Amino acid sequence: MTDQSMIRNIAIIAHVDHGKTTLVDAMLRQSGIFRDNQQVAERVMDSNDLEKERGITILAKNTALDYQGYRINIIDTPGHADFGGEVERSLKMANGVLLLVDAFEGCMPQTRFVLKKALDLQLVPIIVVNKVDRPMSRPEEVFNDVLELLLDLGASDEQLDSPVVYASARDGWASLSPDEKGTDLKPLFETILRTIPAPEGDSSKPLQLLVSNIDYDQYTGRIAVGRIDRGHLKVGDEGIICRKDGTTTRIRLASLYTFQGLARVPLVEASVGDIVAVSGIKDINIGETICAPDYPEPLPFVEIDEPVLSMTFRVNNSPFAGRDGDYVTSRHLHDRLYKELESNISLRVEDTSSPDAYVVSGRGELHLSVLIEEMRRQGYEFAVSRPQVITKKINGVLCEPMELLTVDLPDEYTGVLMESAGYRKAELLNMTPVYGGYSRIEFKIPSRGLIGYRNQLMTDTKGTAIINHIFSGYEPYKGEIQSRTHGSLIAFETGEAVTYGLYNAQDRGALFIGPQTMVYEGMIVGENSRGSDMVVNVCKKKHVSNMRSATADEALRLTPPKLMTLEQCMEFISDDELLEITPKNIRMRKLYLSAEERVKVRNAQNAQREQNS
Repeated sequence: MTDQSMIRNIAIIAHVDHGKTTLVDAMLRQSGIFRDNQQVAERVMDSNDLEKERGITILAKNTALDYQGYRINIIDTPGHADFGGEVERSLKMANGVLLLVDAFEGCMPQTRFVLKKALDLQLVPIIVVNKVDRPMSRPEEVFNDVLELLLDLGASDEQLDSPVVYASARDGWASLSPDEKGTDLKPLFETILRTIPAPEGDSSKPLQLLVSNIDYDQYTGRIAVGRIDRGHLKVGDEGIICRKDGTTTRIRLASLYTFQGLARVPLVEASVGDIVAVSGIKDINIGETICAPDYPEPLPFVEIDEPVLSMTFRVNNSPFAGRDGDYVTSRHLHDRLYKELESNISLRVEDTSSPDAYVVSGRGELHLSVLIEEMRRQGYEFAVSRPQVITKKINGVLCEPMELLTVDLPDEYTGVLMESAGYRKAELLNMTPVYGGYSRIEFKIPSRGLIGYRNQLMTDTKGTAIINHIFSGYEPYKGEIQSRTHGSLIAFETGEAVTYGLYNAQDRGALFIGPQTMVYEGMIVGENSRGSDMVVNVCKKKHVSNMRSATADEALRLTPPKLMTLEQCMEFISDDELLEITPKNIRMRKLYLSAEERVKVRNAQNAQREQNS
């Protein structure tokens, strides 16, 4: 059991890709956690497969190291705004934060978001200006930008007097001067010990432990992770869970762990300030409090921002349903979505009038797409609708979620950006030159205006734009926004796509599939160059006669298909289309597969519209 005064609990917060996980790597290495000959992967804390593939942190994780007799507990948090719920709950375990800012990019939207959450909890910040060895870095300017941000967010005098450390996380050094290169991370460690306060609390009083994270082990089951705010904890002790609905449950603590590097180490006893993992409680959830049996006093949990985007998850009913997935029924879908709520606290799941469909709400497209990708990798098969923003009525006025959009792009594309942003009801807030012919332009834009905008902007700027956005609040509805300007190419019949059929269809627009792809009637196989939908027969074969041979197809040249990622498909589909998700395939399709049925529905909608007008 570590002395309370020798504990430092810190969270590392930053905008995405500013170097949080790389800094944790360097801190672990220099603290002696790893053996000299131990092979350690880069960004070792990003252990999830999706995190490794995407190069971002998705889940908040705990680690710890020992430095000069002190115990430093570290929480590595995500940097993307869509995973803000992970940041919000993780900060409840910390007494201070390392605010990491890129010495080149400076303060970005997520920097403001995570810093505001830390200041609201009265946490002590240490400013770390990272990547100071990067070409065209501007560490002193960036530090001044952070101070301005602290003023804007209403920081206290103590928080405004935060120390600054200049670092290169990749090379593993830190310095107290922007002009002096360091040799190791000693200046950072010493600043942490000097600035971050030891956790407060009385170890002689009854136990209080707020659960801030849930882990899982195949042998011990659910594992509750949290910081002891009061009292102490011993293996075999009895306790009581104060649940969020006001009920209580008596428990016995089967085992207790602390964190050491990448591992959980068994403990016999822990006290105030320790961040611990407790196993043997099968139904415990985030936000609940473990207390002493005779003193059920729950701790308040951090307020989590509400979701702004929703999608309908439904059972897959396409002609190819059940070919790839192991879990395809409504019961499987229901159980998986509601299980996700246990650990994904920013998510909301609602039943609908249909037993086969559920409305799932999250913080953004990436938040929902990560859930979809995880489910398909676990063997689930289902379909999802186009993302829709969640509107509210505030004082009788219909309001919609708004985002702060920041775009870095070459000056030559500024006009293109202004025009496209204007169509999407964006309001210009600021425009500043940043470096070498690039400008940073900030907008306030409706969240629905961002659906499909990233792909359009990357095309318009030839892939040179850097786009970031974050939720800013609700404002009155801005009116209709024209979304997709191109229609879909829809398969005429079920079968196998062939070169001859694709060759005739590619003149109509960009294709999403190649030869030998199995298609069905109503499946979207491409993007029409015009604004309306068009049915094409990609299965059509050339008739063989004594004048022609089947091998004549070899002379037909096909344009390579446009391969779409999950996020691109989510942005592409319109309100009358669905995205079919299976472990092996991602297909886009019409909601009504039959052309005759689509005509009937369209006619009925037009008649209803005329009647209402």
